Amino acid sequence: MSDDDPQGMSRRQLLRHTAWFGSAVVLTVAGGEVISHIHTPGAAAAVPDDPNALRFVQVSDSHIGFTGAANTAVTESFTHAINQINGLPYRPDFVMHTGDLTHLSTAGQFDQVKQMLGTVRAGETFTVPGEHDSVDDGGKKYRQAFGAGSVGDGWYSFDVKGVHFISLVNTLNLEKLGHLGNDQIEFVRKDVAGLSADTPVVVFSHIPLFAMYPQWGWGTDDAAQVLNLLKRFASVTCLNGHVHQLFTKTEGNVTFYSATTTAYPLPKPGTAKAPAPVTLPAGQLADALGIREVGYQQGSHNLAVKDVKLA
Repeated sequence: MSDDDPQGMSRRQLLRHTAWFGSAVVLTVAGGEVISHIHTPGAAAAVPDDPNALRFVQVSDSHIGFTGAANTAVTESFTHAINQINGLPYRPDFVMHTGDLTHLSTAGQFDQVKQMLGTVRAGETFTVPGEHDSVDDGGKKYRQAFGAGSVGDGWYSFDVKGVHFISLVNTLNLEKLGHLGNDQIEFVRKDVAGLSADTPVVVFSHIPLFAMYPQWGWGTDDAAQVLNLLKRFASVTCLNGHVHQLFTKTEGNVTFYSATTTAYPLPKPGTAKAPAPVTLPAGQLADALGIREVGYQQGSHNLAVKDVKLA
């Protein structure tokens, strides 16, 4: 069995690859490799307490407009997530939503999400689109609502407190897997050309940039071209949505983190015929939903990731 097979892992492999709710996974650069450490309850907080540290929150897959049995109140769930962010003991530098803001990419749904994100108490809010945000127009309505400052089909980069962030779009021109395209790859090439190799890099996308489960389209066909451009950096972290569950994988200098959702769970890879919404027994839904806190202490080259459920 391969160590990267998401099915049938040994206990050691499961602890190495998977970050469960309530645990804190600290990324440490050692000898050019990013190593994951799972913190158990009672351990030191994952997000640095230093007010000068970088601290941001990732939310994903709110699916505003979804009305299925798996969650008949997605707006309330997303509101709960926002209230949880606003109740943090610190003000995040920013909040990133990693796609599927809406379920059917209607103008009304985009407006609703925009108004809801406007209530977030953070330095700024950012987004990347999911495939549900471009179901009928190649992402045009998404870009009208959230594309200010982006280029191409909605990609962009920014810097905060010594960390370089790249926001990618891999949900357009889909056949089965996610796809970036030559224009976006060239954007990344030029974007990172002037950065020093010790700059921590964080990449946001909706669909994973690693082959999590290609049979369900959980991967990006040309991601290797972007990852090759990031090989020279000591610390690279890729944060994605789409799969509605937590999963962690390390390859060389890159650590990949799939996020959970604020809407509804999806089955674990290979446990169902298709990645359809899962309806949980009464009272269990909140345990499958959550937000992610991320912190970075400038000069330490350590990133900290803490996944917190909405319950």
